Amino acid sequence: MNMEARVGAVVEGGQRALNSAAAAAHGSIVDAGARKFLQQQHNNSQQQHSQLGIIQQLLAGGVAGAFSKTCTAPLARLTILFQVQGMHSDVTALSKASIWREASRVMNEEGFRAFWKGNLVTIAHRLPYSSVSFYAYERYKSLLQSALGVENHRGNGTADLAVHFIGGGMAGITAASATYPLDLVRTRLAAQRNTIYYRGILHAFHTICREEGLLGLYKGLGATLLGVGPSIAISFSVYESLRSYWQSKRPNDSTVMVSLACGSLSGIASSTATFPLDLVRRRMQLEGAGGRARVYTTGLFGAFSHIIKTEGLRGMYRGILPEYYKVVPGVGIVFMTYETLKMLLQCIPSSN
Repeated sequence: MNMEARVGAVVEGGQRALNSAAAAAHGSIVDAGARKFLQQQHNNSQQQHSQLGIIQQLLAGGVAGAFSKTCTAPLARLTILFQVQGMHSDVTALSKASIWREASRVMNEEGFRAFWKGNLVTIAHRLPYSSVSFYAYERYKSLLQSALGVENHRGNGTADLAVHFIGGGMAGITAASATYPLDLVRTRLAAQRNTIYYRGILHAFHTICREEGLLGLYKGLGATLLGVGPSIAISFSVYESLRSYWQSKRPNDSTVMVSLACGSLSGIASSTATFPLDLVRRRMQLEGAGGRARVYTTGLFGAFSHIIKTEGLRGMYRGILPEYYKVVPGVGIVFMTYETLKMLLQCIPSSN
């Protein structure tokens, strides 16, 4: 495996963006594991590029990711509901919360379809995010290679690592910033319970801009960007350590299985470390929603302090269990869907 593969620089249907940066931008364990798998698949099939081009890979990766997210959307919504519980609820009542109890409440009070609130925005978010990541990574890589003088030199491992590491992080930050309003709208739609304030995607955009101004669409962006660095470092180091150890002990194991397992575990480690930032991001996204009073008035670090003071350290990890439960089904669905689509697309005659 070359240096480019080892830093996770080719991911999700031909999109070149450092995997862990993308995971940090969305706080998703499933994305981390799935991207590691797709990265491995891309590097294992370099010779098939003439059969499966960038557009086809982008399509296959996008559809696989969207289908996976749709299948695991109920768990994703439960994560958001748990994350934002402490904002306007009696903290003493939160100790009784459980996944089963909350799922039963959603079923009884909102109906079965409510588990997919906000999922349409998630799917709509994927194409622009993937496209921006792909384009931004290529641009940043070219600029960094030019600045370091390594355009035509593949042998310098340290320089290659720096290019892909920094380029991937910057691409993740760029894509997250460009598509952040969609992420915020998704949170607001998913966090709605019995009272419906936002009647859909367009209504949510219009209402937020009218009531909170254009900057209202970027509430919580700081927490997202702050998580990129730690997530890159943790995801990359855990993935590489696990993969190296596994291959040294069991060199004959399937590279796909190794990539899936190590990608999932590195995603879990990364998400566990950065979950508090994701929780704060979700809560700040809901600040002032529906005309409600603001809870966190002292900024990002003030929000951290307020949550720890009122809910304790456990409050920073409210909702992490349903996030963990998405790992195996989420990565498995991406694996099966991507492989199926790849085979189908390879059967389509090229127009060239």
